[in-house]
Amino acid sequence: MGPIFRLSLHQLAKRRRLLLILLLATLPVALAAAISAFAGEGESYKADLINNLLDAMLIAAIMPIVTIALATRAFGDELEDRTLSYLVLKPVRRSLIVLPKLLSSIVICGPLLIASGAVATLFALDGSGQAVVAVGVALFAGVVAYAAIFTWAGLISTHALSFGLIYVFLWEGVLSTFLGGVRYLSVRGYTLAILHGMDEKSFEVLGQRVIEFPAGIVGAAAVTIVFFLLTVRRLRRMDVP
Repeated sequence: MGPIFRLSLHQLAKRRRLLLILLLATLPVALAAAISAFAGEGESYKADLINNLLDAMLIAAIMPIVTIALATRAFGDELEDRTLSYLVLKPVRRSLIVLPKLLSSIVICGPLLIASGAVATLFALDGSGQAVVAVGVALFAGVVAYAAIFTWAGLISTHALSFGLIYVFLWEGVLSTFLGGVRYLSVRGYTLAILHGMDEKSFEVLGQRVIEFPAGIVGAAAVTIVFFLLTVRRLRRMDVP
């Protein structure tokens, strides 16, 4: 498992990809700092930052884009170079091949996104420690769930990146905004539910449009486990050249 994990980190941590992730992760921080420096105070100010900065920018856009870009490429080099057979022919359980691939995506993008969310929250909510912890936990749950979904998608299709972007912006962006029931089948919905559930006071503005806190936890865990198992199943059954 260790060698596969190190190999996966090396494959995913390309300089251009890391620079793009770093750039995207710094956007919420830079915007929060600029708004804090020039905007006023008050509840409406904080509500705008939560709705536009944390939700619309970081959770709804940057987090899924970054995670999709990495997770769909978790098996990318092996599929393109036709070297996946070297992995599956080893006497290693398929789950111990999938797990390091999944972890490599999480390890690369998770800390950067959590740090971005935490610093932006410090600007937005005047240094509330509980709010920072809530943002960190919610973003981690979202990254893990997205990584599980799109590691599987990367094994299913060569067009997983395009599918991922359509899924995020159509299903999780448009439909979940106008159809409340979709939030129960949405990683964005789970992330916001965990965020609000861990600090209802700081994120009160989200109260009218989030699902229940337990549903968010169960949903994020269920998605992660189900798609991890689907990836293992796919690796067992696919024809490897």
